[in-house]
Amino acid sequence: MALNAVPEVVTTERRHSVLLVSIDNPPVNALSVDVRRGLVAAIDAAEADGAVAAVLIVGAGRNFIAGADIREFGKPPQSPSLPEVCHRIEACSKPVVAAIQGAALGGGLEIALSAHYRLAVTSARLGLPEVQLGLIPGSGGTQRAPRLIGAKAALDLILSGRHVAPKEALTLGLIDRLGEGTDAMAEGLNYAQELVAARAPVRRTRDANALTDQETQRAAIEAARADTARKSRSLFSPMKIIEAVEAALTLPFDEGLALERKLFLQCIDSPQRAGLIHAFFAEREVLNAPETKAAKPRPVNSCGIIGGGTMGAGIAVAMLDAGLPVTMIERDEPSLARGRAHVEKVYDGLVKKGRLTPGAKAAVMARFTGSTSYDALAQTDLVVEAVFEDMAVKKAVFAELGRVCKMGAVLATNTSYLDIDEIAASTSRPGDVLGLHFFSPANIMKLLEIVVPAKVNADVVATGFELAKKLKKTPVRAGVCDGFIGNRILAVYRQAADHMMEDGASPYQIDQAVRDFGYPMGPFEVSDLAGGDIGWATRKRKAATRDPKARYVQIADRICERGWFGQKTGRGYYLYVEGARTGTPDPEVTAIIDAERQRAGITPRPFSDEEIMRRYMAAMVNEGANVVHQRIALRPLDVDVTFLYGYGFPRHRGGPMHYADTVGLSQVLADIREFAREDSLFWQPSPLLVELVERGANFASLNQSE
Repeated sequence: MALNAVPEVVTTERRHSVLLVSIDNPPVNALSVDVRRGLVAAIDAAEADGAVAAVLIVGAGRNFIAGADIREFGKPPQSPSLPEVCHRIEACSKPVVAAIQGAALGGGLEIALSAHYRLAVTSARLGLPEVQLGLIPGSGGTQRAPRLIGAKAALDLILSGRHVAPKEALTLGLIDRLGEGTDAMAEGLNYAQELVAARAPVRRTRDANALTDQETQRAAIEAARADTARKSRSLFSPMKIIEAVEAALTLPFDEGLALERKLFLQCIDSPQRAGLIHAFFAEREVLNAPETKAAKPRPVNSCGIIGGGTMGAGIAVAMLDAGLPVTMIERDEPSLARGRAHVEKVYDGLVKKGRLTPGAKAAVMARFTGSTSYDALAQTDLVVEAVFEDMAVKKAVFAELGRVCKMGAVLATNTSYLDIDEIAASTSRPGDVLGLHFFSPANIMKLLEIVVPAKVNADVVATGFELAKKLKKTPVRAGVCDGFIGNRILAVYRQAADHMMEDGASPYQIDQAVRDFGYPMGPFEVSDLAGGDIGWATRKRKAATRDPKARYVQIADRICERGWFGQKTGRGYYLYVEGARTGTPDPEVTAIIDAERQRAGITPRPFSDEEIMRRYMAAMVNEGANVVHQRIALRPLDVDVTFLYGYGFPRHRGGPMHYADTVGLSQVLADIREFAREDSLFWQPSPLLVELVERGANFASLNQSE
């Protein structure tokens, strides 16, 4: 081979009467144009060779084919298209076998469905996750899968985007054989040779007959349509998926393929697809931080948790789920017992649901120990403090950690707002101190803000990112300020919501407008869920430093003064009857709002839902721009990922900064300047937003790796 030659990504080799077709396109065997061309050429070669009786398609390395090549996203399509490749494989006159290991996702599974026989080894994961990118399977997946496994199973697979393990795939009929070993090539060759010896016929998936019971299939489609309308009402592609799968039932195969392609192209043109693609890339790019490039993480084989409350217990569960031993520290034995009970409650719930055996729970809890002495942390690799949000309390904790923890241990705080530089200064080793801001419930929420104080060592930051990977969380690097990225921005758009409430919009209308935008909950529902006392404590903490000229809405304080803290007290902004999780509007809250409007001398005016969202999003985007401008967030995409994973921002909109790009930054700035005529102190345009508009740029232009 010449020194500059590009290695072939698809190679062929005859093994007796089987043509072995191997795909080697690192790192995941994505379906690049070279792979597509190589597959067509391989099938052509098999057809032309009289000594070939069957074809075996395998993936080199750990995967079969993990899907489309993301390097080709947004570029002009090159021939052959994936539908053409799938058609060529299925039309082959000799049996084609797909032997699957690792990922067979999206177009990768569509290739496998085009083969005549399918085998999977234990490492295989099969799925059609296009819905997560705002798309539908566009290369026959919506036509072949229902014909093979029925409409109900196909819709579950495609609408969820989930990955199916080999045993379930065999039960569904998605594959024909479960390999006994782990070597897909060896297993596939044996299977192909068996098929040749048995003179097995070509068996095209387009001719499969899982849809023969029309009544049952129609019922499954209608049930999926009703469920999707309820759960995914704001999403574009799920209903297109149902329409395409319905075509598998009602149309001949080729007509169904044509409709699938038409619907696929509609999804390509949807703004939702652009938002979901942005989210897809952003959640990968966010892993690139200066410290992760500059340093290697420290080893973390054991963890300590200070505090056994709701947050501390949740963090402990996250650590235990990652296989780490955990030592919990509490101030006395009763508190420690409560902390252990909080942890056990999570696992007891899993046992009750049948998702964990009692034996497995016992094995997890065997890695959990507790103590009332900090000395128990002497050999621990990483400690997370999760005590009351009070600077003096946290400083006392870190003074103790600095005393007892071994050199090289990472000392982390879970503070939501407090100055981590000040906390770090309370130890003799500020280079070991890091912010790890978990979101409640900590064992479930995916976001982990990695907060970087001024004196922290780079390898400590890298350790935070590596820990997030172990915990299966999405890390975002944040600088030190009040609230970091997420809570700092939240405080501002929540103020905008409070202003609108005092000016005439009810909290119930605001919540509804925010839900209609795509959030699972509105800001006042979130307050009731989190507990109104938390925000109240923060407001009281900040009271001494509040600008006396700044507008301050007192409605939330009046509600909290009555002891109405939300769901946990049975009422907040909403009434929660007999422990209900969903609240109903409260006339007494409306009366409080009316009284506060009178006290403030405000004549209420009507708000449209469109104006509510303009103000809500303008406040969010403007403060997001400030966070980027001040280097609290490295890039706009870090703000987007924070809100996608920690605050329920609708994924199909890509995050607040991407959303602002789609609206147009000049329009966002115009809105802010319009609102500033009412309150110039609150509505101050971010210098970054002004600069970008002046030079005709957008937030996306700032998203390169730092």
